[in-house]
Amino acid sequence: MNKAFYGEIKKILSDARNKVYQTANFAMVEAYWQIGKSIVEEQNGEERAEYGTGLLKELSNQMTRDFGKGFTVANLKNMRQFYLTFPNSYALRSELSWTHYRLLMRVENENARQFYMEEAVKSQWSTRQLERQINTFFYERLLSSKNKENVAQEIQTLEQGKTPEDIIRDPYVLEFLGLSSNDDFYESDLEQALITHLQKFLLELGRGFSFVARQKRITFDGRHFRIDLVFYNYILKCFVLIDLKIGDLTHQDLGQMQMYVHYYERELMNEGDNPPIGIVLCADKSDAVVRYTLPEGETQVFASKYKLYLPSEEELLKELKREYQAMEAAQPDKE
Repeated sequence: MNKAFYGEIKKILSDARNKVYQTANFAMVEAYWQIGKSIVEEQNGEERAEYGTGLLKELSNQMTRDFGKGFTVANLKNMRQFYLTFPNSYALRSELSWTHYRLLMRVENENARQFYMEEAVKSQWSTRQLERQINTFFYERLLSSKNKENVAQEIQTLEQGKTPEDIIRDPYVLEFLGLSSNDDFYESDLEQALITHLQKFLLELGRGFSFVARQKRITFDGRHFRIDLVFYNYILKCFVLIDLKIGDLTHQDLGQMQMYVHYYERELMNEGDNPPIGIVLCADKSDAVVRYTLPEGETQVFASKYKLYLPSEEELLKELKREYQAMEAAQPDKE
């Protein structure tokens, strides 16, 4: 069979699949924007009050009964934030998926957010490409670079672009359409569930842990970061910072935790506090990793005193694996 002929047939089918996906996807994006708008108008500025919380819980329960998964309180909050972040519906781009917009909502700098949105459309970034560009501060790097073309092109070698397979298997679109997906839970949901479990686990240890914050935002050199969990151990008199990663643990992850630890040491330690401790946990089907991070020169202190009250790497690994496996087992069997 002639390769050119088959290439033409393949393009016809791929283009058709792309068109179907884009139509369904943008219908979903518009619907979520409208839901977010309706929630804001109904709450009338009372989202922090008891009424606001109760409204989202009631709405979540009813929508789950009527439409299935995808309408948790957390997701409804995302829809609400979607409307607040993009108040003009005509500015929404049909080329971008709900996952693209969920990533864009994390970008607090409005100029940077607009830049990422335009570049994602122009360069046809996959959601993984967009996420990497945001996490590696592509906007700031491009502004300061003398060789802007090289900086702009590097993403093509670091992350795979869109493929037809990705497009027709987008779990959010399948969920929106009421279709089953081969993937029974999604990375963000898994991550949040594990963070919730770790929070409960540490508080139940009975070793002096007091909860401080979840998704704690800090600003460093004009950039914003969020730490998954922050505790204060009143026996050790120190902050304990925790970040959870899904997938491979990188040197960048460890370096970022080191930055958090130094930031707390400089800016947030109170008189009489001991240096903070950082913990990076990596959850993966095949392996799990736990790494403690300390301020420079504090290794001996950690070995002699902190280990009496902090869970060991083995304890955390065991708990992380156990919960990961339990959540996987709770999912329906794949066809």
